[in-house]
Amino acid sequence: MSEVSKKVAEMLLSTESIQVYQDKPFVFVSGRISPVYIDCRKLLSFPAEREYIVTALAKMVETDIGVENIDVVAGGETAGIPYASFVAHIIKKPMIYVRKQPKGYGGTKQIEGILNAGKKVLLVEDLITDGLSKLRFNIGIRGAGAKMTRCLCVFDYASDRLNQHEGKDNLAKNDIVLHVLANWDDVLDTGPGKSYFTDDASNQIIDFLKDPENWGRKMGFV
Repeated sequence: MSEVSKKVAEMLLSTESIQVYQDKPFVFVSGRISPVYIDCRKLLSFPAEREYIVTALAKMVETDIGVENIDVVAGGETAGIPYASFVAHIIKKPMIYVRKQPKGYGGTKQIEGILNAGKKVLLVEDLITDGLSKLRFNIGIRGAGAKMTRCLCVFDYASDRLNQHEGKDNLAKNDIVLHVLANWDDVLDTGPGKSYFTDDASNQIIDFLKDPENWGRKMGFV
């Protein structure tokens, strides 16, 4: 665990941006049922934590991606937009934002801002689960003749120990490279030791990560 990933995990926990279910589990947009929910949007209300995370994202662009390899920064509707705005400002790149689907009025655009054909796009998001919403954003980017080459997220619903990299794998099938600040390994190393959640909650999360598609059914929630 790097110093950055450890720090980000602690920030997610200390700001209560990670919630473990008590009576009812959480239902994702995809329909999956989960024992835990992460709300990276909550971090935006904490100036010190926000500055650290945004600075770390921009640093990752500089060191792991290369500013010269990015023409435009894109934010995904809606949680990715503020993070993309901060990163684009720091690395001094144009910014756009992408809707989940074209709006049904006005110019019926899926992309807001200027995106010219042939441009290399970095999508900045709050988190990634299975990666399918990122691929929907990529439909709009491809439709403009541009190419989404990289995706940068604060958090990844992945675990190196469990060999669970669903989002990364789905993006890779579309020639998109994923970069993240932290994943579940970092949180699970930090949470129980600092009493942010119990060992039972930790085991529930691990059980979910092993089979996220069927966890809800296995637990009798569907």
